Amino acid sequence: MMAKIHYRIVQHDGGWAYKLEDVFSEPFTSKAAALAAAKRVALEQQLGGETTQIEYQDEAGQWHSERSDGGDRPEADVVA
Repeated sequence: MMAKIHYRIVQHDGGWAYKLEDVFSEPFTSKAAALAAAKRVALEQQLGGETTQIEYQDEAGQWHSERSDGGDRPEADVVA
């Protein structure tokens, strides 16, 4: 099953930003600019790449190494 992610446009840090879960983008001066940036990021998020080995740290501080399939991309959209 393909994962689905939703970028949201929100007011943030004296301007506008796009947000994925609890992570904000840099601030933009207008809602339109934040929306355009979020749409670009959502499209890029869906592009496949090469299969590679990745390492990441989880919330508990433990490091993990795993193979990331370059074709396993989420479905992404923007909620304005």
